Amino acid sequence: MMELKTAYLSLGSNKGDKFKNLQDAVDEVYTYIGNVKLISKVYQSPSFGFESDDFLNTCLIVETGLTASQTMKQLLKIEERLGRQRTSGSYEARTIDIDILFFEDAIISTKALQVPHPEMTKRRFVLQPLNDIASGFEHPKYKKPVNELLQECDDDSILEPIRIWLKNPRKKHCFTDFNYLAIEGNIGAGKTSLATMIARDFNAKLILERFADNPFLPKFYEDQNRYAFPLEMSFLADRYQQISDDLSQLDLFKDFIVSDYDVFKSLIFSKITLQEDEFTLYRKLFYLMYKDIPKPDLYIYLYQNTERLRENIRKRGRDYEQNIDSEYLEKINTGYIDFLKSQTDINVKIIDISDLDFVKNRRDFLQILDEMCSFAVKKSL
Repeated sequence: MMELKTAYLSLGSNKGDKFKNLQDAVDEVYTYIGNVKLISKVYQSPSFGFESDDFLNTCLIVETGLTASQTMKQLLKIEERLGRQRTSGSYEARTIDIDILFFEDAIISTKALQVPHPEMTKRRFVLQPLNDIASGFEHPKYKKPVNELLQECDDDSILEPIRIWLKNPRKKHCFTDFNYLAIEGNIGAGKTSLATMIARDFNAKLILERFADNPFLPKFYEDQNRYAFPLEMSFLADRYQQISDDLSQLDLFKDFIVSDYDVFKSLIFSKITLQEDEFTLYRKLFYLMYKDIPKPDLYIYLYQNTERLRENIRKRGRDYEQNIDSEYLEKINTGYIDFLKSQTDINVKIIDISDLDFVKNRRDFLQILDEMCSFAVKKSL
């Protein structure tokens, strides 16, 4: 999982539909750069350094997996897509202008990029909206927080907050409508990665299946017939204890719960791995234990073809998984699909991610979120 960095951006526009330009820019930042955490008020301010129409200005806090240089390249592309035409002059009217003010506490000085922005402390139209969302953030060179820099700023421009707020595009995704969301998939499908990314971006309590320390798992991949039953019984007990504990513990600071497994995977895997008489016994025990466990509001199954699964398994490098054969993976996919088709009391959405890389490509991640939320909206109608 890529490490996220926090970027502080300034946006301004004084040509065309200025407010729409800002909103379009915020939407593009969300799509191509990262999760928009906070948006300041929008302020009207006079042009700075040249005679022109008034500007509308705002600031954003964004979490991104990009480097500062990559972020700057994406911002330039966004400006170009939104109609920015640069000339040799330093001050000019523009449909959109986006600057990196801070990138974590980094100090960067290259021909292409200066961070912190070298002119920001002289510009009230930057410091005022930045103060709305990051008043205590300390300038890494001057060692002063933003609110102090604002007080000391010599720019006497008068800024007027407008009464319309920009919309945060992350709110179009519907996860606050859920109490409990389960992400499922085959071995190597990416369910843990997706659950982690959703929890991170949407303030969810994350429940990850505990399996790495299971002593039977490596043995099972060496001798499935011998170790299938103790493995499945071990998982049954572990999953029951974990999900009971985690679902019963209310977290007032989280909006919902997202897990990278659902308890019914126990039945799916055990049906594949156990002998018929063993499975009959196992199923009785399962329903005795899980009859009172809450069901997820939305159940997402990530489908990947066997070739991609094997590639993902190879990349993550767990020794005991490297000899899993294709037939076993195909049986698991079939087992899940058959199980999900039979379910009438849970909301199930199957998403084919065979051609997506949602960890490295943010647009693929957003595509999955769009599919999930579109499905949820249809179910609620």
